[in-house]
Amino acid sequence: MLKITFQFLILIVFLLPKNIEAQDKKITTGHKKGTLIAIGGGSIGDTDIMKEFRKLAGGDSAKIVVIPTAFVRNNKVDTTLLKKNFKEYGIPNITILHTSDPAVANTDEFVKPLKEATGIYFTGGRHWRIADSYLNTKAYTEMLKLLDRGGVIAGSSAGATIQGSYLARGDTKNNQIMMGDHEVGFGFISNIAIDQHVLARNRQFDMFTILKEKPELLGIGIDESTAIIVKGDILEVMGKSFVLIYDQSFWSAEGSYLKKLPNKNQLFYFLKSGDKYDLRKRQVIRE
Repeated sequence: MLKITFQFLILIVFLLPKNIEAQDKKITTGHKKGTLIAIGGGSIGDTDIMKEFRKLAGGDSAKIVVIPTAFVRNNKVDTTLLKKNFKEYGIPNITILHTSDPAVANTDEFVKPLKEATGIYFTGGRHWRIADSYLNTKAYTEMLKLLDRGGVIAGSSAGATIQGSYLARGDTKNNQIMMGDHEVGFGFISNIAIDQHVLARNRQFDMFTILKEKPELLGIGIDESTAIIVKGDILEVMGKSFVLIYDQSFWSAEGSYLKKLPNKNQLFYFLKSGDKYDLRKRQVIRE
């Protein structure tokens, strides 16, 4: 009986998502094979962010699934607008996939496009809708499998926050509530809370609400027209504005020797396009 139980436990551990171990050990990291792109919202058509997404998804041979669930109300999807936007990004062929019903997301028929996809893109909106529809379903499992085979998952605004393990602004009543009735994200990046539109909407102090209660998390704030690109332990910034890092430390290219800094629970700093950050070590990578 003991032998059977032990084998059963080994099987369960084997089947768990790749980032479960990282979550348990409070390690922040992305996926070893797949790539995550989290965009802070706003206009991205005049940046290289979508070009990078297209390239990572396979270029001309990319098979991209767009999931607009965060923005959909009354199950009405504006497919014409979505196709127009992605055509402008240089991606003329997309598959649009949406449901608000997790029972549907748990069917083999629904997940067929995800099985062949090389890239997934989540639109903006309210990220709790994405969580309600796809967490703990076959669709979510196929998203993890896409990363396992080296694919790329991107998203803007709500589509950025859902990629983290903690769901900042996940309240169904108001997006100004930082710790709401939905707190579990997809965990594609472990032990992290991701906020968006940060500087454009003066949200730079909001992350401290979460970190006060969950100091083990890494906080990331992404401004509009800007993205983080994450593969494994490495985060790189791309875009026009800045990414804010909340890791209870301070970094500056000119050093901080003579600076008068607040205590570590009130610290954050900025990274610009081209800057890199080691998620596991929680420190800026100096070239």
